[in-house]
Amino acid sequence: MVTQEVPRIRPLLRTEYDKLAALGAFEDERLELLEGALVEMSPIGPPHSSTVDKLTMLFAPALVGRAIVRVQGPFAAENISEPEPDLMVMPLGDYTSGHPEQALLVIEVSESSLRKDRGIKQRIYARNGARDYWIVNLVERVVEVYREPQAERYTLVQRFAPGDSVTPLAFPDLAVPVNAVL
Repeated sequence: MVTQEVPRIRPLLRTEYDKLAALGAFEDERLELLEGALVEMSPIGPPHSSTVDKLTMLFAPALVGRAIVRVQGPFAAENISEPEPDLMVMPLGDYTSGHPEQALLVIEVSESSLRKDRGIKQRIYARNGARDYWIVNLVERVVEVYREPQAERYTLVQRFAPGDSVTPLAFPDLAVPVNAVL
C-alpha cells in the first residue's frame, strides 16, 4: 500500500496579514484571518446592519469614558487570527500602533454565519480569554451568552429571549434589554 504524504500548510501570521492588507492585497474583499486562513465574510444584510446599529446606540453612550466601543474592527486575538467582531468593548487605551489584544466583551451578530460564530470564532475568543462573548442570533431571535472560557470553549452558555435583559460582566450596571437588540 502506497501512502501519500499530506503537505503541511503553513498558516498566515497576523503580522503578514496586516502587511499584505496595508499594501492593498485584499482590496475590495471582505476577509478575516481565522486560525491562519483567509476566510470570506458574509455580506451584511439589513437585519444584520440594523442590529449592529442598535447595539452601538446602546453601548457607546453608556460606556463613554469607561471603555472603547469598536464596531466591526479588527481584534488581535492571537498570532494567527484577526477576527472582526461586529461589536467589541475594549479597555481604554491608545490603539494607534496596533489592534487591541484584549476585549471586555465581544459580540457577533449572526444570521448566515451562525456555524462560524459558534465554532471557529468561539474557539478563538475562548483561547484568547475573552470572558464575555455574545452571539445575537437573528435566526432564533435570542442572545446567546458564552462565559467562563477554558482552553477552546466556554463552560457557561446561556440564552436570553425577548423580555430578558443581559448584563455585561465588565459593566454590571448596564442591563441590555434583548427587545432593544432584536
